[in-house]
Amino acid sequence: MARCIVTRKLPFDALERLRAEHEVEVWRGAMPPSPAELRGLAAGAEGILSMLTDAIDRGLIDACPELRAVANFAVGTDNIDVAYATERGIAVGNTPGVLTETTADLAFALLLAVSRRIVESAGSVRQGEWWTWEPAGWLGHDVHDATLGIVGPGLIGEAVARRGEGFGMRILRSGREPGSGRVSLEELLAESDFVSLHCPLTPETRGLIGEAALMQMKQSAILINTARGEVVDSEALRKGLELGWIAGAGLDVTDPEPLPGYHPLLGAPNLTVVPHIGSASHATRGRMAAMAVDNLLAALAGAPMPSPVR
Repeated sequence: MARCIVTRKLPFDALERLRAEHEVEVWRGAMPPSPAELRGLAAGAEGILSMLTDAIDRGLIDACPELRAVANFAVGTDNIDVAYATERGIAVGNTPGVLTETTADLAFALLLAVSRRIVESAGSVRQGEWWTWEPAGWLGHDVHDATLGIVGPGLIGEAVARRGEGFGMRILRSGREPGSGRVSLEELLAESDFVSLHCPLTPETRGLIGEAALMQMKQSAILINTARGEVVDSEALRKGLELGWIAGAGLDVTDPEPLPGYHPLLGAPNLTVVPHIGSASHATRGRMAAMAVDNLLAALAGAPMPSPVR
């Protein structure tokens, strides 16, 4: 029986399978553990079920000499020093594929919400400002027959593209992935009515959407980001929205994250921000928990993880 830690409370049945075979300790705090708290929690652990908010870095790994497996409750592994873990013989797993369709749903929901000003107009009703029907009231932008630009057409990007096709949208794609019909980022930004970001965070994509990129977009265009917050320069986006370089934006991820309520970006017009809920459906988060537990159980039994990170 191995000692395992789980860095956040998970209301899913999968943890019972882990408890049936191993000693399990779950972090009980309302907020993620700090680096020092995580190190204390992980002392002596052989398995860690981590969240994207946990830094599984060289320092933590060195402090856990008995660690044999890390199962990340996420698709991305930006929070883990995978190379160093591999060097130390520690198996690392994630939850690939499981959240593709759910995140695509959220991206398209943001696209619709911002284009038709759903959040703003609903708020006006609650504030008692719905006095009459107005011919020029709450005008938004049509989604049907518009051009949708997908930056980083991987699994999620392609799932968003399929939803766009259902609305009769013209689809443009830009990215390093091989495939036909790709256009340059500059062409995509200039021609798209909606730009949806799905690229990974790399040195090349950090700050990809800054002032120059925003100024290449149509003034009627809308930006959607469900990828990583750092792909968008937050200050440039605030400026672009306030000066009318683009018409609106919908964000599931931000820089910084979480975005504090006093952040200047939140004062920008026609901006909808949600708290990183791309995978937040009962079914998808439940499957993510099951996959993470499967990864831990396999590695601690000496078998390959079903979903390893290489």
